[in-house]
Amino acid sequence: AYLEYFVGQNHRQVSSGSLVPSNDPTLLFTNAGMVPFKDALLGHEDLGFGRATSAQRCVRAGGKHNDLENVGYTARHLTFFEMMGNFSFGDYFKEETITWAWAFATEVMQLPVEKIWVTHYPDDLDARDLWLKKIGVPAERLVALEENFWAMGDTGPCGPCTELFYDHGPDVAGGPPGSPDEDGDRFVEFWNLVFPQFDRSPDGELAPLPKPGVDTGMGLERMAAILQGVHSVYETDQFRNIIEITGGYAGVAPSGMLSNASLRVVADHIRSSSFLIADGVLPGNEDRSYVLRRIIRRALRHGNKLGIEGSFFHKLVAPLVEEMGEAYPELAGKQAEIEKALAAEEDRFSETLSRGMELLDRSVADLNGKEIPGDVAFKLYDTYGFPVDLTADVARERGLSVDMAGFDAAMQAQRSLGKASAKFDATLSQRIRVSGNAEFTGYEAGAGQAVEANVVGLFKADGNGDYAEVAELTAGDSGVVILDRTPFYAESGGQVGDTGSLRWNSGQFAVADTLVSAAQYLHQGTLGSGTLTVGRAVTADIDAQRRQSVALNHSATHLLHAALRAVLGAHVQQKGSLVDADRLRFDFAHTQPMTAAEMQAVEAMVGEQVLANSAVETQLLSYDDAIAAGAIALFGEKYGDQVRVLSMGGKYSVELCGGTHVARTGDIGLIKIVSETGIASGVRRIEAVTGQAAYSFVQQTETALEEIALLTRGSRSDAVARVEQLQASNRDLQKKLESLEASLAATRGNELANNAVQI
Repeated sequence: AYLEYFVGQNHRQVSSGSLVPSNDPTLLFTNAGMVPFKDALLGHEDLGFGRATSAQRCVRAGGKHNDLENVGYTARHLTFFEMMGNFSFGDYFKEETITWAWAFATEVMQLPVEKIWVTHYPDDLDARDLWLKKIGVPAERLVALEENFWAMGDTGPCGPCTELFYDHGPDVAGGPPGSPDEDGDRFVEFWNLVFPQFDRSPDGELAPLPKPGVDTGMGLERMAAILQGVHSVYETDQFRNIIEITGGYAGVAPSGMLSNASLRVVADHIRSSSFLIADGVLPGNEDRSYVLRRIIRRALRHGNKLGIEGSFFHKLVAPLVEEMGEAYPELAGKQAEIEKALAAEEDRFSETLSRGMELLDRSVADLNGKEIPGDVAFKLYDTYGFPVDLTADVARERGLSVDMAGFDAAMQAQRSLGKASAKFDATLSQRIRVSGNAEFTGYEAGAGQAVEANVVGLFKADGNGDYAEVAELTAGDSGVVILDRTPFYAESGGQVGDTGSLRWNSGQFAVADTLVSAAQYLHQGTLGSGTLTVGRAVTADIDAQRRQSVALNHSATHLLHAALRAVLGAHVQQKGSLVDADRLRFDFAHTQPMTAAEMQAVEAMVGEQVLANSAVETQLLSYDDAIAAGAIALFGEKYGDQVRVLSMGGKYSVELCGGTHVARTGDIGLIKIVSETGIASGVRRIEAVTGQAAYSFVQQTETALEEIALLTRGSRSDAVARVEQLQASNRDLQKKLESLEASLAATRGNELANNAVQI
């Protein structure tokens, strides 16, 4: 009903994006419906439409927006939820937003008007007047709150907001917003109307957005609770079945299931865990993977608390798919992969859970006060894999607290010894934002063809990582150049950015890297000579040889991906990649090391495609048409309405890809796998070389084999047999040496005994 209503208001319906934000290092997860539209709200990306509506899957379990600790203990908090939203990118503003929200809530959803309360930012008098004078909300149900200023994160769009609350009635504890007991469950916020008017930079500065936007978010689960006449999201039909199944495992009486906090935790966490795995995240010790592990282990701990014996968590994926698989086919399609990942994590944590709980119980018994020491919490984390919020969870149940300052100090001390800490900070692309769309000519112009362009923006580096917009750069300055059109490919999809030069009659700017910021290209480098000013015409010339080497490796990556799926199975999914001029690196989902035979099969399959010398074809399709045609969409990438589909060998490899590639598969020449290793739980990494680098690798291998043959006094053809003979001979000699040493020791013992003197 929500999507239909706003489509009726001329909004473009947009599908839910991934839980992993694309090209945004400032966010762990997609935590709000506006995340896929961040650049459009900033005015840095033109989507081709000014209004959008979506139902976006979200996770709030890490970073600034973290609801993990509240889950299970309140009637409304979830780690995974669906946020319905309507958005304006410089189109409409407050009056339309408030009018439509009230109409949808009271006319379409038919909520009683006397049940709705509204809050607004004190300084936002426009919103206040609209509620009072146009909508007619009584002043006693309109509350001004200082906290009604919303920001997606530490950086990015922000602005005042106005919120709609529903009064569940006097039978539920809690007071209206702004009152001392507002944290109760009687008055529940169900819709937040945000008006992004500013862009917050990493240093905290608020800059007005070129065009004010609209970003609203209505919690599907909260609205479902209202419409179904229940006071908790956990009592709705989305949760009831999963809670009842889990309660059956635990032997909880049916009458107490829906109010049981531990059952609520498990029901929420199976949703967030399953969707995160479906979107490419696997449990681990870094960044997003660690947050996923925390969620899973928190659920397992609550299962242990409920007395559930044996593995149970992965069994809840099937009922979740029954509930949500129709709305999210990607969840159903990856059911087996999700179950496998969860079962492996259950096995991994089962032993450490019991040992960790024993340590925690002993520590609690020895406490003199009400606080678990930080070093104990850290030992639980470091030795037993207990996330600190899990320890805090147990502590809260026992009326205790955790010395978080002590835990943080112990964690920092460990990191200082060499363990890297996760850092989600603003990149150059985040720090430099330029409006407008640049024309990319890199596909049409091809490698080696220079392009005439005009400078539309300049930024000078200050040496401390910051950049200031300037009118000119002089010789020796490091900075960033923005062009109206460019052949330089910007780092994306694992492919490194192009290098080269910008030339004009009196100077040259050496481009060391190219990055993307929304729809603009950032040419980063140093001015070697002359003066460069905004408006100057330049010749943009990429390093053609380097571009070609990168293209070989990128095309080879696609062929490897297809071969891995053919040899190992369809569960193989890209988890990351790096494509530069020297090599390629491909990370993929697989639970065990590849055998020599499997690697040979992959190389042979790729070699067949290279020898076939088929044309590499590209076409532009709508995203839905491309997926329907069998194209693979890659983890962590952002796709628009129109996508570039790259095909090799007919249907052998079909992927969505915006990178640069060879014209024919035969251009690759040769592909050699250099190594295959494990980098995380369930994730393997292949490194390979192509073209001249692959030929050099084969030459080095041949040279090494020749040297081995000389050392073993044989030929290359019998080098293996010669080495085996040497090993066998060595083993025989070792046995003889051990026997001789034993004999000598016995003889020496007898000599000592014979020469012993009694004192």
